[in-house]
This record gives sequence, C-alpha cells and structure tokens, in this order.
Amino acid sequence: MAKHSSVAMALFRKRWLTVVALLVMVSVTTAIAFIVRASLESSCDCRIDVKRYSSSSESAKPIGVAVTQSPLSFMKSRLVLLVSHELSLSGGPLLLMELAFLLRGVGAEVCWITNQRPSEANNVVYSLEHKMLHRGVQVVSAKGQEAIDTALKADLIVLNTAVAGKWLDAVLKEHIPRVLPKVLWWIHEMRGHYFSLDYVKHLPYVAGAMIDSHVTAEYWKNRTQERLRIKMPKTHVVHLGNSNELMEIAEDSVAKRILREHVRESLGVRNEDILFALINSVTRGKGQDLFLRSFYESLEIIQERKLQLPSVHAVVVGSDMSSHSKFETELRNFVISKKIQNYVHFVNKTLTVAPYLAAVDVLVQNSQARGECFGRITIEAMAFQLPVLGTAAGGTQEIVVNGTTGLLHPVGKEGIMPLAKNIVKLATQVERRLTMGKKGYEKVKETFLERHMEERIAGVLKDVLKITKGRQRT
Repeated sequence: MAKHSSVAMALFRKRWLTVVALLVMVSVTTAIAFIVRASLESSCDCRIDVKRYSSSSESAKPIGVAVTQSPLSFMKSRLVLLVSHELSLSGGPLLLMELAFLLRGVGAEVCWITNQRPSEANNVVYSLEHKMLHRGVQVVSAKGQEAIDTALKADLIVLNTAVAGKWLDAVLKEHIPRVLPKVLWWIHEMRGHYFSLDYVKHLPYVAGAMIDSHVTAEYWKNRTQERLRIKMPKTHVVHLGNSNELMEIAEDSVAKRILREHVRESLGVRNEDILFALINSVTRGKGQDLFLRSFYESLEIIQERKLQLPSVHAVVVGSDMSSHSKFETELRNFVISKKIQNYVHFVNKTLTVAPYLAAVDVLVQNSQARGECFGRITIEAMAFQLPVLGTAAGGTQEIVVNGTTGLLHPVGKEGIMPLAKNIVKLATQVERRLTMGKKGYEKVKETFLERHMEERIAGVLKDVLKITKGRQRT
C-alpha cells in the first residue's frame, strides 16, 4: 500500500506542477521572446515535446508504468541532418524540431541547419537554438565545410519545406549527386509561388517526399507535372499527431478548469460566455479578416432574432503589433469601426496554445485559398473536445467530419455568411457543440496521437533508407 501511495502522490505533484507551469506561461503572453524563454524552463511546451526526450526520461517514469519501444528505434546511432529554410514560430520549423526530438529520444545523432537566418540578433532564433542544444541537437552553420561534411556523412537528410531546396545549390554544389539519394523532402506548402524550379528542380531525384495531407500531395503531383514538367519522387502522406504533453493537459480536468478560469479572467470573459477562437499567425492567408466579418454578422443575426444567449466573444491568438503590419492594423480598425471592441480580443503569438484551447468553446480554422496543408491546431483543438468550424479546403477536410466533429464553410467572401450562421448554430445549440467536441476527441484517440505519427514517420524513414541503400549499391 505504501508503494502505491507514493506513486499516487508523485503523479499528483506532477499534475499540479504542470498546472502551475502553464499558468506561469499564460501570464507572459504579452511578449513573444519572453514566452519562448519561459518555455525553455517549462515542462509544458505544447508545441514541441521536449520533456520526454531528455536523457533521464526513462528513470523519471513512475514505478509500474510500462515503457513501450518507439517505432523509430531503428534510427539509433544514425546521423540525421535536418535542413530548415528558417527557424521561427511557424508550423514547418516547429514540426521539424519535433522530429529532431523524436530522433534524439531513440539515440540518433541529429544535426540542424537553418538556411535563412536573420541578419540581426533574434530572440526567437536564439531561444529555439538553445532549446535544441539543450536536447542534444547539434546546430551547424548553413554554409561552409562543416555543412558539406555533415551532409556527406549523414545517413539521412530531411529538407523541410520547398524553400529549403535553395540550400542544395548554394552550399553542396558539385556534391549534390552524392547527397540526393539520401534526401527526404518534407513539404508543407500549398501556395503557387512555391512551384519554382529554383526551389524544387532536384525534387525528382531525391529518395522520397513526405507531405502532410492527401489533397496537398495530389496538388503537388499535378502542379509539378503541368507547370514545371518534372515528376514527383515516391511520395508519402503522413498525417500529424498531438504530443503526449498536450494530451496529458487535454485529459486533465483540473488543469483545464484552472486554465479556463485564468485565461477568461485575463480576457474579461465570464465562464458562462461563449468564446470562439482563431489560433494562427495573423496573416491574410489565415483568414482573420473574414473571420471577424463573420463574427460581426453572427452578432447581427443574434440581435435580429432576439436570441437569448450569454455574451458571445471572439479571440484572435497570433497577433504581433510589434511588426506594424498593415493587415493587423486593418483587423483592429474593423473591430473599432463596428464597435465590437468588448467582444473581440487579440492575443500575441505563443508556443503554448493549451491555455487558450482550455479556455474557448469552439475553434475556427479559417485558412483561405487552398486551405491548410494539414493544420496542427485543428487536431489539438479536437483533443480538448472542441468542435471545429473550418474552411472546406486543404487538409482540414481530411480532419474535420462535416456535421459530426465540426462544420465546414467555403473559402473567400462566399464563406462569410455560412461561417456566421455556423457560429450562431454552435452558440445556440449547446448539446450539438458538446457532442461534436466528444466525437472529435474520439477521432484524435483513434488517429492523431503522437504514437500514430511516430508509426507513420517510421514507415517513411524505413522506406527512404531502403531506397538510399539500393541507390548506393548501383
């Protein structure tokens, strides 16, 4: 009995440390750099799973908890070079960092190259690089002999995003033919300007491509053939998964309740109010402008129909007024012009999305044009049992089951009123909102966990290594 009691107390303390750490992080969301520094010291970074990959992680596991072997264990002692076009808080670099930590967790030697670094000192780059160094990832200069030597020695090279292709010609030059047979190209882009031979002329000769959704893979296949007259290599579709840390928080009712209360208090939103969130970097392609127009129209509908509801609010997480962007100014001016300042809230960019997912009632995924390649925030919201109002475009259609785990609407101006009506539907139909959230959580448990992503990536890496070995023989 004493043994079981000590284990229970350890788990209890761990849970409350998690809650306290998250509350600390919530309190510093007014400055991006400060957030990143704080996340280095926190055990609850919901974007990048660092805790479980430390060298002492196995010894820290509670007694009696089974340790399952990672599907990536075959990568032990292999040298992997990861090349990212940039190092920022955007999805592509963060996903590659997550892969770096997964590989380090199984004993792989991992080197990181950032091809495009800012000319001036950058707190985000500094903090993320030190996070990698702390986890045992070696950070190598993008240019010079060390980069060439590492590429030649590596068992596997992962180019992250189409833009990273520029690194090949700029650095490797005459060594390119020796390197291409061991390259896995991880592509996340959907927009047309990425289809340039300057970026992807070597794509047909690499060992394989990995893309986050079927619709994006099909688009790349057709576009490269029609526009560039080149052929895609063997292409693997890998849906992403939620980190174990995020799932722990999502399934901890005490943590969620405390986070919900804290975030809502900071926003001036009551517990009974209904809160819709769009969590993406504020850019026109993510559709914050159209979302706010839809939100305004939803308030008009509620008023016209004289619906008896608690206050309905919207929060835009991903703001950055320090950039002085014209688009963000437009958003804020729209809110002022429509006199809805008391119902719309802007929150700065952050790595730690869990507090906001715990605080809101519905996630809006409003990415425009071809939509999201996948949209990690969508499955993170579903883990928190949130229904999703998403655009019927891109990888969102492979995640959200329309009418079951959320509701889809068209992209562009044509989607403004359908989204507004969907906002009203979920604001008024509480049971439907809750049922959709539960269905979304069930889908996450079936398909979008970290172990699912590990298994899918492991299958790709095995195939690429097999192709690499065959080409080296010939």
